[in-house]
Amino acid sequence: MSTAKKEYKRVTVKSLVDMKATGEKISMLTAYDYTMAKIVDGAGIDVILVGDSASNVMAGHETTLPITLDQMIYHASSVIRAIDRCLVVVDLPFGSYQSDPKEALRSAIRIMKESGAHSVKLEGGKEIKESIKRILNAGIPVMGHLGLTPQSIYKFGTYTVRAKEEQEAEQLLEDAKMLERIGCFAIVLEKIPAALAKQVAESVSIPIIGIGAGPHVDGQVLVLHDMLGMTHEFNPRFLRRYLHLYEEMTKAISQYVDDVKTQDFPNESEQY
Repeated sequence: MSTAKKEYKRVTVKSLVDMKATGEKISMLTAYDYTMAKIVDGAGIDVILVGDSASNVMAGHETTLPITLDQMIYHASSVIRAIDRCLVVVDLPFGSYQSDPKEALRSAIRIMKESGAHSVKLEGGKEIKESIKRILNAGIPVMGHLGLTPQSIYKFGTYTVRAKEEQEAEQLLEDAKMLERIGCFAIVLEKIPAALAKQVAESVSIPIIGIGAGPHVDGQVLVLHDMLGMTHEFNPRFLRRYLHLYEEMTKAISQYVDDVKTQDFPNESEQY
């Protein structure tokens, strides 16, 4: 069932709340550099997440843990220079907010001042409540993140679906209500049962954006490189590949190599 879209000249945190109220689904993708962000914003995306997934897709690390605050600011600055319309959310990286609310605030302020980003995202619930409150009190918008929290991968030991058991599901719902109560403008739910995600979305007035959380939430987010098929090793059930760029780019580059080797490139029309 389609819903009429309101045209937003600039998407703000208030725009997302309005979208939930009117039933318009929120579209969100990651981006980490100027060129890709320019394309994503121009295509009409509502939210760009400068995700700590840059640690995986841009730097080749196995987890999101190694990426630093300075590196996140670099990526966020590149994205901000590209966008005209969408809201930009930046992940606070592992180690920049968990230990101390004052450190969390310093990290968030650095991201906002040095990159020009619009908001930050933190992983976790009640255990980081004070850090979130400190950031919110400074006037910085915060997006929450519950369910599978990749920065805690060594605690969980696996990337499997979270909150399948009743106790963890109840805690997740309680955390979502707490995040709304203290002032978060939206929450990402990652890799949890669709029925639970629906319950959460219906229990709070702020937007719930899912990744592997089913269709009954207020929006969806995917990693750009995954949905474009630039990566090919990662194949979770929730991922839909809209292109297969790994194969297409490999083919194009191989053709270029052949053309150079055979002196087909450059031809007469491609020289001065």
